[in-house]
Amino acid sequence: MSLELVLITGMSGSGKSVALRALEDAGYFCVDNLPPELLLSFVELEVKHAAHRVAIAMDVRSAVSLPLVPAQLRQLMTRGIAVRPLFLDATTDTLVRRFSETRRRHPLSKAGVEDGVDQHRALVDAIELERELLADLREHAHVIDTSVLRGAQLQDYVKSLLSAPHAQLTLVFESFAFKRGIPVDADYIFDVRMLPNPHYVPELRDLTGLDEPVAAYLREHEEVDQMYEHIAAFLDHWLEPLARNHRSYVTVAIGCTGGQHRSVYLVEKLAEEFEERWTTLKRHRELGKR
Repeated sequence: MSLELVLITGMSGSGKSVALRALEDAGYFCVDNLPPELLLSFVELEVKHAAHRVAIAMDVRSAVSLPLVPAQLRQLMTRGIAVRPLFLDATTDTLVRRFSETRRRHPLSKAGVEDGVDQHRALVDAIELERELLADLREHAHVIDTSVLRGAQLQDYVKSLLSAPHAQLTLVFESFAFKRGIPVDADYIFDVRMLPNPHYVPELRDLTGLDEPVAAYLREHEEVDQMYEHIAAFLDHWLEPLARNHRSYVTVAIGCTGGQHRSVYLVEKLAEEFEERWTTLKRHRELGKR
């Protein structure tokens, strides 16, 4: 059995420690904040020890040497190492709130900030600089938006992602509410707010797209079927080229106003359609808060 290496990177405050704990619980040997200069020698050592599953977290504290990582990952893959890079992200507003709540300093914040300096502006600037420094790593990883995820939800999602076969494309369908923000991890976003809304039917308001009465209501409307067919046709056309381009994950986000009815129904229907041809996962972002 070859070595599987999960590399966790991402924004400070996005939940990397939570994700690493999930992998530790799943049986991975985990190392936090490994300097990039040690990556190749560390993996070589683990191969000699016949390790099977290793997870490493890196962050912007190693900013000077982070540009080495993409080439290192390509080198490891040529050696037969199954590399699975994950990048945890969140909106700037979310990260600002998290740092404010915990009173932690951002690793790129200037020590001893002068009196009179706008602390909020300084934190936002540090976060935006971090985005620039990590942009290349983000480009080559599967992105997980943790903006509205609780710790337990993030742990469950990481475990479900890594349970999918590595050698083929994994298709992630995600429902969400536009009023809570667009997922930053989405590769494709479809807006279905123009479809008939079960929220305005009193007996359906407290149900979700997982419930048969809501599904039956939506099946009665031709435009819902048309939307489903258009999204399915788009994916049918483009998933094969994406797989040939060595994409490991593709996240398709379906959004409606509240993320309870229309988007949930379409995610369920699309996942059922595509699971026979692709490894398929489902996420209902807002239902986890009910």
